[in-house]
Amino acid sequence: MVRIGIDVGGTNLVAGVVNDNYEIIARAKVRASDFRTGEEMTLGLVSIAREAVRLAGLEEDQVRSVGIGIPGTVDQRTGVAIKTVNAPFDHTPVREIFQSRWNVPVLLNNDACCAVLGEGLAGCGQESSFFMMFTLGTGVGGSYLKRSSHGIQVRGTEIGHMVIRAGGQLCSCGRRGCWEQYSSATALKRQTREAMEQAPDSLMWTIGGGKVSGRTSFMAKRAGDRAAAELVERYLSDLADGLANAINIFSPELICLGGGVANEREEDLQYPLEKLVAQRTRFRQGIQSTRFVKARLGNDAGIVGAALLDLAEN
Repeated sequence: MVRIGIDVGGTNLVAGVVNDNYEIIARAKVRASDFRTGEEMTLGLVSIAREAVRLAGLEEDQVRSVGIGIPGTVDQRTGVAIKTVNAPFDHTPVREIFQSRWNVPVLLNNDACCAVLGEGLAGCGQESSFFMMFTLGTGVGGSYLKRSSHGIQVRGTEIGHMVIRAGGQLCSCGRRGCWEQYSSATALKRQTREAMEQAPDSLMWTIGGGKVSGRTSFMAKRAGDRAAAELVERYLSDLADGLANAINIFSPELICLGGGVANEREEDLQYPLEKLVAQRTRFRQGIQSTRFVKARLGNDAGIVGAALLDLAEN
């Protein structure tokens, strides 16, 4: 028997078939923009889940369960996606719609919870009793995993919508100054374009063939570009502000960073970030320190974690 994990991202919907060794043996995906309503998207999830099973060379009756990670608030008990920022779900009965087409156990959770569960069982957090994960992607996802004698508990947060700059950049949630407007990959690309417009002679115009990505500013900084260096410094400062807030509130043993930005070299991201965070937390006197690590599963964390939702407490 296998499990299916589905990651509902801001760009793509990806379904993966996960075996008992927590390995993805087949996957299928479709663009999120192809769907306008929550019902349409749910039916799309059914289609890619079935396609993934077909690509794995399996039959549908070999699937133990389907887990779905959704970017927003979900009711795990009823299987309803209540509200999402980057997807069209609005009190959408995802489980009911899914099971009307395929009668298989369906579990839902926030996508950040799925990512932290994936890393906790198969990635960077396997040895930690309490760690947090932050995914720097379309937005900023935040979640934590706690192990106890009662089992594994995962919880998601909307920490990306924590305001770090009052009256700042307008967020898709309707507030201004949210952390994800300064620390997500989307924000970094926006900031890069703005910096390029202000510095017409910057190497950022030619790095990567002129195509802006989350890596553009870091690549230009390494090449000695001053405008890029200033941008990266501001970006890391804003990222450190949010991480320091999380450490001061939750006191995790470990912080796992995921998303495309987290793939930058340790000397360009992790090490300077650790120094900045240490200056801004109550642990800076050496009483306690929170370790930083890079996510091991990359974009697969959400898929693996969604597939394994039946192993965690609700």
